[in-house]
Amino acid sequence: MFPFLQRCCFHTSFKVQKLTGTRLLLYGRNKTTWCSLSFRLQTDVCLFSRSPSLSPASVYATKLQAFHTSPPSFKKKTPKESETKKPGVLERSVESLKESPKPALYLSLAGLIPFVSVPLAMAIQGTYYPEVAFAQVLYGAVTVSFLGGMRWGFALPENSPAKPDWLSLANSTVPPLLAWQALLFKDVTHSAVMLVLALGIALHYDVALLPPYPRWFKVLRVVGTVVMALSLLATAALKAVSEEQLSDSRDKWQNTKQ
Repeated sequence: MFPFLQRCCFHTSFKVQKLTGTRLLLYGRNKTTWCSLSFRLQTDVCLFSRSPSLSPASVYATKLQAFHTSPPSFKKKTPKESETKKPGVLERSVESLKESPKPALYLSLAGLIPFVSVPLAMAIQGTYYPEVAFAQVLYGAVTVSFLGGMRWGFALPENSPAKPDWLSLANSTVPPLLAWQALLFKDVTHSAVMLVLALGIALHYDVALLPPYPRWFKVLRVVGTVVMALSLLATAALKAVSEEQLSDSRDKWQNTKQ
């Protein structure tokens, strides 16, 4: 009897212990699973709460940052009109003349006085003087010869960019030949036109064919050539006007004589 009771009791307790152990194991597994699930949910929630795209505070901060960090183009100050406006050709020419050496500037301007004074004096007096007009043509021929000879002075130095070849030295003789041809004409108008042509050729040599010349010298040459050409043409125009007036007076005198 005792062995039977002992076996039933021990077997029952073993079953209960086994069942209890199984439940505890299952409970532990479930608890571990729930813990892991809760940990994952907490991590996702934290990440979700830390997302700047859905957080109101982060969205507001982002908007403020976008408001204060405007594009660089809006931050730059608009330059003034005086800074954006580039100087024109006339302004740059005046600046170049200011940079020229004083002796070159003053001597060049003084050399224009004989050209300007002749047509100005005849226009003020209202009379054409053939001798004075021929003196202007003679002075123009000397000036053209001087401008042509400058090529020799530019090409002969050893460090000069222009070589003393046939082209450079022969081109310098073209303006003096045209000036000599201008003196052969008996008409002042033809002489003046020939001198204007010679001045244009000399200017083309100095401005277009000789780029190493400084800018102030080129501007000075352009100004001088324009003034000389206009003065010669003004003298020719005064001669034409005086001849027309003389012919009109002759016609009137003949009409009154008849």
